[in-house]
Formats: sequence, structure tokens, C-alpha cells
Amino acid sequence: MAWRTNLACLIKAGGRRWFPVPEYSSLPPGLNNICAWRKSTAPEKLIANVAACGTNGKEPGSALDRLFSPEQQASILHVLNTASDKELEAFRLLRGRKSVNIVEHRKRFGPFQSLENLIDVPLIQYKTAVEVCNSILCPENRRRKKSQEKWLLRKFIKPGVESERLKAVNSIVSIVFGTRRIAWAHLDRKPTVLDWQQAECWKLTNKTYPTSFYLEEISSVISKMPKADLYVLEKSGLSIQNTSLLPILLHFLIIEAMLYALLNKTFAEDGQHRVLSINRNAVGKHFDLMIGDTRTSGRELVKQFLSESVLKQQPRVFFPQDLVVQYRQKIVKSSYRIEELYDSLLQAVAFYELVFGRGSELKC
Repeated sequence: MAWRTNLACLIKAGGRRWFPVPEYSSLPPGLNNICAWRKSTAPEKLIANVAACGTNGKEPGSALDRLFSPEQQASILHVLNTASDKELEAFRLLRGRKSVNIVEHRKRFGPFQSLENLIDVPLIQYKTAVEVCNSILCPENRRRKKSQEKWLLRKFIKPGVESERLKAVNSIVSIVFGTRRIAWAHLDRKPTVLDWQQAECWKLTNKTYPTSFYLEEISSVISKMPKADLYVLEKSGLSIQNTSLLPILLHFLIIEAMLYALLNKTFAEDGQHRVLSINRNAVGKHFDLMIGDTRTSGRELVKQFLSESVLKQQPRVFFPQDLVVQYRQKIVKSSYRIEELYDSLLQAVAFYELVFGRGSELKC
């Protein structure tokens, strides 16, 4: 239709400037090509005086149509006549029964011919219809997505860091430690694996080590780690309520405290955290590795990432081609569990996907 072509260009009509809406990834497919107003030039009020409506909340005549230009009406009608009830729920005030009623009205009486027909839908009166039309023209998905993103970061990444600073990070070192070893994965934001290895440090089950031993071991491991903008540690989900696990919990707390102290060298100077943490189970939920409250092994998922790096043009994780075989053999031929190694990689990938969103195009 001609109005579709006109929306792709800058148009002046009635003293207003019209722009195509940028693509909203969170909107359902087919609802992105909708015209939106520029806020600075939008009319101050689009909602007519409800007091002028009838006692049933209906506005007589074609008052609703007169609030919107022909191009806007066409955009709104396109959504009302083509979107499913689930797709309509993406817009404000159309959640629940209202979206179902719109689809049922469409099936019973045919496509909406004018915006006035919207008032004939059960549960939708004049004021609601105006707000629905405005929400279709000016989707709030971007703002909702940003607020959800901030909530996710606050929930999973500690301590709190501004999302702008996180998105400026070029590389991270993800660190996971257990009762015998420390593993780390160095990834940039594509994400590409720059370094991925582990170090055997102690055998907690054999003896109790003095604090000085921890310091020597951890300092030695840190000296092997590459430099990065941020260091991300795994936060164990062990509870102090279980007294039988107290020695292991203390072991983890000592390592965590030393890593924070030794890697956060410039914190006293600028007050900026360079060591963050992510809860272990949060990463497990991100990759659907949880069975109840238990985290399952990430071995098969890591093997899948390695295969996709060779077979897919846009894999979830990029591995250096000359190291893919070496990494895969290390995983397949390992005679003992090296969960720390798997988890360090998965934690790094989860970090980037929480910050940037999975599938986002990242500019390095």
C-alpha cells in the first residue's frame, strides 16, 4: 500500500514530522513496521475529554478517527486486523481478555474498518481505545526492556555496577574455583575465547591448609591469568545452615576474599569494582542446567559450543580454530570431572548474554 512506502521517508503532514519506528526486537514479528511520533513534536494531549462521552463511556460519531491522521489510522488498523491475541498483549492495556475480545470480534464481524469499531469490542470504552491506539503507535517495549535488563543485572551481577560501564567492557576473565582447582576463561565481547585453562592447587579433603598457603597458591594462579577489564567470580550457593559443609564454605570464602583483594588493585584509588560475582545457580538457570535446586554438568553444552564454533557461521561462542581440537580432546579424554573448567566458560558466556542480550550484534 502507498502509505507503507510513505512511512519509510520523512514526511511532513499537518505540521507534524513522522518517522518510522526503529526495530524493537522484543515486539512480535510483523509489528515492527509501525509509525511512531517524535515526542518533541507530538500533540500535548490525544485523549479527548471523557466527560463529553455518553454515560456508557462511548464517544458518538467518528471522534476517535479524528484524533489520528490517515497514516496513523492505517498503522493501527493493520495491527488490529493482523495480530494474534498473544501479539496484541505486547501493547499496553491489551493484556488478558481485551486482546482475546479483539480477535473474537474480528472473526465474528470481519476486519476493523475504522478505529470507531474498536469501541464495539467488549471491555474497551472510548478512553481505553484512545490509549490503546497511542500505545500501538508509540510502543513502550524499549523502555520495558531496559528496566528488565537493569533488574536482571542487579539480581545476578554483584556488586552493583552501572550498565553503561558493563557495556563498555572489552574483555573479562571468568574464574571458577572448587575444592581442588581454579579455572578461568578469558573472553572478549563477541564472545571469542582468548584463553581457557585451569590450575591444580589443593586437595581440601586431605588436610587443612594455613591461610599463608592459600595466599601463595592464589598469587601464583593470578600471575598466570591474562589482564582484563573485569574479573567475574562464581558465587557458590552453599548455605551456612548446613554445618557439614562449613569447611568447604570457609574454603570458598577464603579464596573469594583473596581474589577480590589481589585482583581489585586499583579499587582504593578510583573506587571502581573490577571484580564481580555471579551466583552459580543463576548461570545454571540461564542455560537450563538446573534440576530442581541441583546444578547439572555443563560438559555437553560446552561440547556443543565447540562443535557450533566449527559448523556455524555465527556460533554462540567463537573458539580459535587451531585450538578447537585440543579443547575437545581435553574434555572427551579427561578421566576426571573438570567442572570448574566447563563452568568458567559458561559463566563468561552468561555474563555477556545478561549484559548485552543473547543474539545482539556487538560492535567491538
